[in-house]
Amino acid sequence: MERTALRGRLTWLEAEVVQLVQETARVKTIVFRVPGWTGHLPGQHVDIRLTAEDGYQAQRSYSIANANNNEHVALTVEAVENGEVSPYLVDELVAGDRIELRGPIGGYFVWEPSLGGPLQLIAGGSGLVPLMAMIRSQMSYASPVRTNLVASARSWEELIYRDELEKLSRERDDFDVVYTLTRSQPHGWNGYGRRIDKDLLAASTFAVEEAPLIFVCGPTGFVETAAAIMLELGHQPGGIKTERFGPSGG
Repeated sequence: MERTALRGRLTWLEAEVVQLVQETARVKTIVFRVPGWTGHLPGQHVDIRLTAEDGYQAQRSYSIANANNNEHVALTVEAVENGEVSPYLVDELVAGDRIELRGPIGGYFVWEPSLGGPLQLIAGGSGLVPLMAMIRSQMSYASPVRTNLVASARSWEELIYRDELEKLSRERDDFDVVYTLTRSQPHGWNGYGRRIDKDLLAASTFAVEEAPLIFVCGPTGFVETAAAIMLELGHQPGGIKTERFGPSGG
């Protein structure tokens, strides 16, 4: 993803795998215990570094998926075909394994309680990861802000966190989620089945009068389309923050 950070001031830390959660067929959440971790804000990310026996190193950046939780950092990773790092993280890591990690990184695409709400989140594919950190974080506070999520995925099977999102939408009055499945929909599906457009976002997001804080994350085309539509609907540019996927090599 496009991010800026002063990485030179960060120190590599040893992170131990303590839990693995299968999200979809090719996506897994990996929870690390990171001694010396100083905490993070929802929306920030980390660098991961793998070192082979011959000394070759590969490094990638991943968004943090969990709320700030002492020494624990959760990363939700999709295995990229022929990638150098993601297939190892998803398919090879087991509890007790250790890797190198540094962060937190990023200060623009973040949310914290002082910013208030309501929160309008718009996610394409695995762009849901940093937005899920925002959802989990704000709901841990005594006075959570109203939150609306529009989540786009290719299919129900490829929608990450779907069970947690369904549970939140059933149990909480301050959280709403709207799905759109762009390639296939399950039998009896009554949600959206197309790419995001003006009519979809107009019907599924907070009104301009409510002045929501808007966070959009996903592939570049998705983010550009969503941000342009929100501007067209009348939302102010200063209230829209975006983060785009970029080539990473996996």
